[in-house]
Amino acid sequence: MSDPASAAIRVERDTIAPGAATVARRVAESAPRLLRAHAATPLSGSAEPKEQKPKLLQRLRREIRLRHYSRRTEDAYTWWIRRFVQFNGYRHPEELGVPAVRAFLSDLATNRGVSASTQNQARAAILFLYRDVLGSPLPFVENIVPAKTSRRIPVVLTRDEVERVLGRLQGMPRLICLLMYGGGLRLRETVTLRIKDLDLDRAEITVRAGKGGKDRRTTLPRSLIPELQAHLARVRKQHDSDVAKGAGCVELPTALERKYPNAKRDPGWQWVFPATRTYLHRPSGGQRRHHFHETAVQRAVRTAVLAAGITKRASCHTLRHSFATHLLEAGYDIRTIQELLGHRDVATTMIYTHVLNRGGLAVRSPLDMLPGLSRPVPPVPPVPPVPEPSHPASSASERPGAPHGVKPGRRRD
Repeated sequence: MSDPASAAIRVERDTIAPGAATVARRVAESAPRLLRAHAATPLSGSAEPKEQKPKLLQRLRREIRLRHYSRRTEDAYTWWIRRFVQFNGYRHPEELGVPAVRAFLSDLATNRGVSASTQNQARAAILFLYRDVLGSPLPFVENIVPAKTSRRIPVVLTRDEVERVLGRLQGMPRLICLLMYGGGLRLRETVTLRIKDLDLDRAEITVRAGKGGKDRRTTLPRSLIPELQAHLARVRKQHDSDVAKGAGCVELPTALERKYPNAKRDPGWQWVFPATRTYLHRPSGGQRRHHFHETAVQRAVRTAVLAAGITKRASCHTLRHSFATHLLEAGYDIRTIQELLGHRDVATTMIYTHVLNRGGLAVRSPLDMLPGLSRPVPPVPPVPPVPEPSHPASSASERPGAPHGVKPGRRRD
């Protein structure tokens, strides 16, 4: 051995007693093994960090995506779990029990005044957290009775009111609302339409992954086809300009982007209603174009309703209600309307029979059948004015209210 440590051990071995020389030799022989073991052992300050357990919300999102729930369900459940943790002083749900869950749901109903559907949504989020994320379902929470929801009659516009609202819309919001009323589409289904989902020759629209992840077909108004063709030509021109600039990509559902790498620039996959601006897609580093945002359409519809002087609480979804009601009034079968709307149960479609102007039996109000009210009521003659009484002004003592023989202003003894 020629390294300094070995030389020092050899010098020390030559100068110590013979009995200790054996010990020194064994130390020298084991020195390389000890050095290798020491080098393999990390320092206390540089120890490798242990694998951290995913945070609660990360585990929640992972379980939701594993079951292919919608993005809106993921956002809603995440928001409710965050509120549940905040309500209990930021304590972990594993440390909480049934009393904490009951207190939270009771606070929503009594102090917050939320509706029954909102309370049931919070209950479903908490049940999913304990049952599927934490793996420790609470038996008493499972038995909590859901809040009783009220049956609400939808707001429906007349044909004249629909025409007045649509006439006050302009640009892309107008075309979106025309499709919603003409095909009975939801707002989210309309703004997420792809060009390939429009069949102009057959005048039909294919709705992909609608509510509940279901596909369906609905009608496309033929009177809207020329305007749609001009709109799609402008969209194609804008897409070609984006591709020339190195952009032109669009978001694809699920894993289609990995399966078909070139589909993100395909004209058929582009949005029918693209946004006016592009955004930076961080995973790829490229510029992409989102679809037209729902809030812009909602603001435009609300402004048009107020400008039309309509006092009903109408929104974008009111156009879908009006579509179903006007088809029922026109005599179309309720099963056909159920297929167009995408309802799972016909009982959901039956609610539109409660807002018809005339039912299947052509029911008339009993007041309209009274014989006295069926004839025109003659106008009431005007009442002649009452003449004012005239008083003689011969003397002040003869005025009304004055005693005989006494002048006004004097006291009678």
